Amino acid sequence: MEERKVAEETLLRSERQLQQLIDAVPAAIWSTTSDGKPTYVNKRFTQMTGLTIEDVTAGDGFLSLKLVLHPDDCDDAMATFRRSREAGEPYFKRYRQIRSNGTYRWTETRAEPLRDHAGAIINWYGQSIDIHDAVIARQALEQSERQLQLLVDAVPAMIWSTTPEGHPVFVNKRFMDVTGTTLEDATGPDGMPTLCTIHPEYRDNARSTLMDAFATGAPCMMRYPQLRSDGSHRWSEVRVEPSRDKNGEVLQWYAVCVDIDDQVQAHEALLQSERSLRQLVETLPAMIDCATPDGEPIYRSKQLREFLGYNLEDLDGKPSRLDSTLDAGVHPSDLQGVKERYAHSLATGEPYARRHRLRRFDGEYRWVETRAGPMRDAAGTIVQWNVICLDIDGEMRVQEELRQAQEKIARASQAASLAELSASIAHEVNQPLAAIVANSHACQRWLTATPPNIERASRTVERVIRDANGAADVVSRIRALFKQSGDKRNVSTLKSVIAEVCDLIIEEANRRETRIVIDVEPNLPLVAIDRVQIQQVLSNLIRNAIDAMDGVVGDKVIRVRVSCRSDDMVQIAVSDMGPGVAFPDRVFQPFFSTKEQGMGMGLSICRSIVEAHGGNLWVDVNSSQGATFVFSLPINPGSIV
Repeated sequence: MEERKVAEETLLRSERQLQQLIDAVPAAIWSTTSDGKPTYVNKRFTQMTGLTIEDVTAGDGFLSLKLVLHPDDCDDAMATFRRSREAGEPYFKRYRQIRSNGTYRWTETRAEPLRDHAGAIINWYGQSIDIHDAVIARQALEQSERQLQLLVDAVPAMIWSTTPEGHPVFVNKRFMDVTGTTLEDATGPDGMPTLCTIHPEYRDNARSTLMDAFATGAPCMMRYPQLRSDGSHRWSEVRVEPSRDKNGEVLQWYAVCVDIDDQVQAHEALLQSERSLRQLVETLPAMIDCATPDGEPIYRSKQLREFLGYNLEDLDGKPSRLDSTLDAGVHPSDLQGVKERYAHSLATGEPYARRHRLRRFDGEYRWVETRAGPMRDAAGTIVQWNVICLDIDGEMRVQEELRQAQEKIARASQAASLAELSASIAHEVNQPLAAIVANSHACQRWLTATPPNIERASRTVERVIRDANGAADVVSRIRALFKQSGDKRNVSTLKSVIAEVCDLIIEEANRRETRIVIDVEPNLPLVAIDRVQIQQVLSNLIRNAIDAMDGVVGDKVIRVRVSCRSDDMVQIAVSDMGPGVAFPDRVFQPFFSTKEQGMGMGLSICRSIVEAHGGNLWVDVNSSQGATFVFSLPINPGSIV
């Protein structure tokens, strides 16, 4: 009896320990008979679902899964359990199971049959584990993977990946659609890429590049014609990058392949256009130059390079290519004017135009005409200066020959006119002078007679007086020919008069290497002048200044200054850098000239014109070099420019 009691206590203790173990297991444990009638649910089952063994066996005593499972999962779970019982196979199912708070959570249930020695099923034992968090996480992961797959397939690029060793493992849908190639087609028997989508002429080079990348772990980029599903090839750009773990080991290689055929074709068309344009510029019968916004040259055509005899690269290392070019190429007499005009254009953005002499490769200076215009962007900012330079040396020589011929003709015409005028004056004056001489001789004879014939001598003197008055009348008529028949004075601005004169003379000044600098005081009063006569005065003074500096070496400058020196007079001064005036008190006398071909009437006429306007004309000898001719004109009362 005692042994039996001990055995029973031991069994009860073992059952309690087993029950505690079953209740402590973090899973819902249950059992049924061989035909599915519930016989047991552990404490965890009741805590999870809120159902007891009585609840699940209510009614016909069979397990009522409708109480435990989500309605959408119940029928499938019951059918699966039924098939397992009938086949005697283990049961496995995932479904949404009710919880004590009325919610449903994903649960994984496994059940195994317990058999007797004959193999007959005695009971079914099952356990249900809450996998809701894992299922939700997996669903989220699957959703993320689906979205990522959609993204990868929707990206307008072909994507593929390989193992660290280079074995292809993935190509996206666009890759297959565009190339007509699957992952199997892209993988060779050795597991390496076949590169079947790359044009055969570029395949070996691409394989070498990829193998180097796989071996070194360095990213790479390739461009090659790639196969398309219609059998054609289009240019593609492929970038291959490794994905690494935290230790830097390559986990996988990813590649993105983008169609750049249109860009390549456009680039090739652009290159062809540039080649054609460059060829056009290089073959134009003109010298072309391009410069930065601040004037530094950046390109020269073949014509200009051959003319100068050196390339832009020869100026590298010098502070300024522009200054080096101008100093070495432009004639010293033209240099200052070229620099000033070019600097003005660079500062204001105004086009540049000038004629000057440029040194050729053989040392000869030739006349060229240079024109520059700014090229601007959409905002109006200057991005480049484009310059064209034409060799006009032949034209300038012809013009010089023409000018000299015209001067010879003008001198011949002037001499002929003077001879004709002299003959006319001589003819007109000769008769009264001859009569005066004859009557004078007659008077002398009457006075020397014995006795003197005073009466006849007196009548002869009267005839001498008559003939002298006749000669005076002839001279008066000739003088009247040179007088203005009417007053043609108008109120004008001196600035505009000077500008017109300079426009007429500038070509000759440039030809004779002379610069004209004009300095007009602002807000000058108006003057009443005969515009043509004052222009004649200015033209004569400026031309005389140009002639005076013919022998000067270096920079030759004429300065025209206009200022208001008093309340009633405006003063105009024309200064030169010549040898000066040797006889300042005689230069305004008629027929006095320091020029070999001069008539000596220019300055005399100029003084007459100025004095006729109520002004004065005089000459000052400069303290350093040259002379200054100054004339004044009266101000028109009440006028302000």
